[in-house]
Amino acid sequence: MANTAGTRPGAVSSVRNAARILRSFSAAEPDLGVSELARRLGLAKSGVSRLLSTLASEGLVERDPATRRYRLGIKLFELGTLVAVSGELHRAATVPMDHLHFRTSGTVQLAVLDGAEVVYIERRESQATLVAFGTVGHRNVAHATSTGKVLLAFLPPEEVRARLAARPLAALTPYTVTDLGALLEELAEARRRGYAEQTGESRIGVGSIAAPIRDASGEVVAAISLAVPAATLTEPVRRRHAAATMDAAAQISDRLGYRAR
Repeated sequence: MANTAGTRPGAVSSVRNAARILRSFSAAEPDLGVSELARRLGLAKSGVSRLLSTLASEGLVERDPATRRYRLGIKLFELGTLVAVSGELHRAATVPMDHLHFRTSGTVQLAVLDGAEVVYIERRESQATLVAFGTVGHRNVAHATSTGKVLLAFLPPEEVRARLAARPLAALTPYTVTDLGALLEELAEARRRGYAEQTGESRIGVGSIAAPIRDASGEVVAAISLAVPAATLTEPVRRRHAAATMDAAAQISDRLGYRAR
């Protein structure tokens, strides 16, 4: 089979060997050493050591300083939890998303937070905003989107700062909020009223409103947004869309087991 253009065979091999290392751990053998892994997988000890160091730097494995043996890292647990939540989330969101799309004729999206970005995992498309979005799975910066803002709003301020500190807040349009202090004030307001919004910050001519989705523990795990042409967002329409979006979020949260106190 031909290699994908631009992909080095060695890089593919390293990824495959890293996956083999991760699959070597089990409930029966939660801790493994470098020599043991190298012998079991038929790989050079130096290569296994380098791969383990890389995996450890990403939180996928952890090294016990006393025994010098490795075990799976907490990041894998987080990823596994995300997979489980994602499947449950898709099932819970289907009907409320359909209803919101039907009621408003807008584009309805479901998103999760990944670092300082949002990842869109489901969508109901509207012809009116069709050109504004990529395919399901595309990413966007959190600070310029209503979904990103509402997901950031329910994190502690220090975590928001940590997530956004890695790079300057990019200006996608002249309307994007790029001052961290101003953004934090906006997030506090979104947390108070229960939804976030943006108008022309991600793409000129498009406005959106997003509300948080909670799981059974009450944690905000995703956001649902409604996007429409910005010109249609008069104040009465904005209020109706905000109420409809929060209602859809409440329905999804309820299906995930959340019970408001």
